[in-house]
Amino acid sequence: MSTSSAVSHPELAVQQRYSAAAQAREESLCCPLEYPTELLRIIPQEILERDYGCGDPTSHISTGDTVLDLGSGGGKLCYITAQVVGPEGRVIGVDCNREMLSLARKYREQVANTLGYSNVDFRYGLIQDLSLDLDRLADELAARPVRDPAAWLELRQLEDRLRREHPLIASDSVDCVVSNCVLNLVRQQDRQQLFREIFRVLRAGGRAAISDIVADEDVPAHLQGDAELWSGCISGAFREDRFLEAFAEAGFHGIEITKRQAEPWRTVAGIEFRSVTVVAYKGTASPELDRRQAVIYRGPFAQVQDDHGQIYRRGERIAVGDATFQRLQQAPYTGLFDLISPRVAVAADQARPFEKAPGAIRTPRDTKGASFSLTTLAPESCCGPESSCCG
Repeated sequence: MSTSSAVSHPELAVQQRYSAAAQAREESLCCPLEYPTELLRIIPQEILERDYGCGDPTSHISTGDTVLDLGSGGGKLCYITAQVVGPEGRVIGVDCNREMLSLARKYREQVANTLGYSNVDFRYGLIQDLSLDLDRLADELAARPVRDPAAWLELRQLEDRLRREHPLIASDSVDCVVSNCVLNLVRQQDRQQLFREIFRVLRAGGRAAISDIVADEDVPAHLQGDAELWSGCISGAFREDRFLEAFAEAGFHGIEITKRQAEPWRTVAGIEFRSVTVVAYKGTASPELDRRQAVIYRGPFAQVQDDHGQIYRRGERIAVGDATFQRLQQAPYTGLFDLISPRVAVAADQARPFEKAPGAIRTPRDTKGASFSLTTLAPESCCGPESSCCG
């Protein structure tokens, strides 16, 4: 393959390499990775030998979750996840490589029989276009092949109809999106759409747990044009700070690096490539209403700023809207804040829009009420030698 072809069509290099890797093990694809032994026992050896990845996002999955695996390959991560979510959960693997899909689907019934339940489904599609079901599209094309520009225009309309009426993955339908060393294989021009699609399919409060290869510097164009490096999960790597920015730009919050490989997996032309796992959350669309709530950031930093621009100074009563107040009670913020509700609750239908500036103080009297004058007397024994109430 020529360099110019690889630059224009990295998917072709990826398709060819992973089709071959579905038939025979290729050691150079992604970093070595170990999973808990007890989760591997049910997985056929052929799948284990054809697995390629750089991280383990399964620790961020819960029992009963609906999980979407982007770039599911031979199905190893899906079959591991099937055990984690249990019979009440559901796992969907999406891949655009027919050979890998064939390998994953080959053992679906066998794994289900071993587990005692069937909760895994593999679908044919592009991870940057999770609305388009390529199996359905293939059926339509078999009946109406594209032979001229007019048919091509009809094809575009057909794609839009399939996305609308029969989406591969419905909006707001998934609890957790996982991926293992696949996002870096997507073309640069498709990456904004990729993150928007991850956000779209997640339910409010859902999370993405993505393991991928990142670079410590920008990867120059001549390396991105190398088909071997691109398909090998190297030259398509995100720069590590921009990887996190991509989640934020798509609307995620609570974005956190949960694991970062200390030593680089590969170094090419002085650029270090390593594995990271990032977890990010999809918030609700609730309006910010002023219900006289406040939070106190416990530390250890002097102040922090969240993804919505709100500022929290350590130890101060910071005024927040109701949506933020609810969000800070959930992962990944649990335990970072003391939550202060007003003495007299403000009903949502009576609350005004929250309009205070970031970092504004909520005074104790605003929370308790200007006329609050209660006096309580502590028992004499409160801080006596027999008492623990005063620490």
